[in-house]
Amino acid sequence: MALAGKTGVLLVNLGTPDAPTRGAVYRYLKEFLLDGRVIDINPIARNILVRGIIAPFRSGASAKLYQELWTDKGSPLKVFGYFLQEEVQKQLGDDYIVELGMRYQNPSIKSALDKLMAQQISRLVVLPLFPQYASATTGSVHDEVMRLLRQEQIIPEISFINSYHDHPKMIAAFVARAQEHNIEDYDHLLFSYHGLPKRQLVKADRCNHCMQTENCCETLSIKNQHCYSAQCYDTSRAIAEALNLPKEKYSNCFQSRLGRDPWLEPYTSDLLKERYEKGDRKILVFCPAFVADCLETTIEISEEYAEEFEEMGGEHLQLVEGLNDHPLWVEAVVELIQEA
Repeated sequence: MALAGKTGVLLVNLGTPDAPTRGAVYRYLKEFLLDGRVIDINPIARNILVRGIIAPFRSGASAKLYQELWTDKGSPLKVFGYFLQEEVQKQLGDDYIVELGMRYQNPSIKSALDKLMAQQISRLVVLPLFPQYASATTGSVHDEVMRLLRQEQIIPEISFINSYHDHPKMIAAFVARAQEHNIEDYDHLLFSYHGLPKRQLVKADRCNHCMQTENCCETLSIKNQHCYSAQCYDTSRAIAEALNLPKEKYSNCFQSRLGRDPWLEPYTSDLLKERYEKGDRKILVFCPAFVADCLETTIEISEEYAEEFEEMGGEHLQLVEGLNDHPLWVEAVVELIQEA
């Protein structure tokens, strides 16, 4: 009779400092930005840039922002991560063991994998908590899992979940969050995604499709099915269709640019200015690249961009809350794991 052990589930988000202090933020930034999939330049140049410039000079300012973000329970990204782990475990039952890992800092992917392997799992499902695939996020998680597991003598059967940008239950969760607001009160809706350097998309293209035409990302096809930008546009389309939004009611944009290289456009800041000049005074903003609220949503959108918009003369910019602890999001994760 064949023996079947439990299925291990590894949920992975990007990461967060262990504390809102300059030292902890420095360690986080250093580990994060030294990843060759994040800053994909010559390793020597990357080390000089990160260790000599970015981490030392940004850690102090970033620590102040994390202090503003921090809650009594800690970093929201980690708090919502543990909540998701517990709820998914409850719904999957005893045939599964669910662990949370962070690509950078703690709880580490290694610590989560060690716990799973100690339970003699027969299968492993790896679910990065990034709906749209990018080499710098999902690709980096898969890379790290493979690096760690190749050191093991016994490697279980593994299922890597690549992307789920249009998963119906996840889209329903975003729609439910949107419906917590009266959409008719807003002049325009923005879907603001984390940006990436354009070169990373071009490097990932194996069929000479990327950026060969002006709107190459706006329609998902076989050629761009793995393109981060194309998946972002498709997520927006799915949410907009579920909300019955006409195309002129919403726009896509990209935030969190780092450095001087060309990144995905339009930049959120530029689009806010454009919408203001067109007469929009109330803006509702989705951030569908983030499944849990974090620095990029709570601080960057809700505070920095909101202040920027109001200084232009805008009346109000409102962030749609992240999926966080929404029951439909938990159900979506459970379905993704079962489907894998």
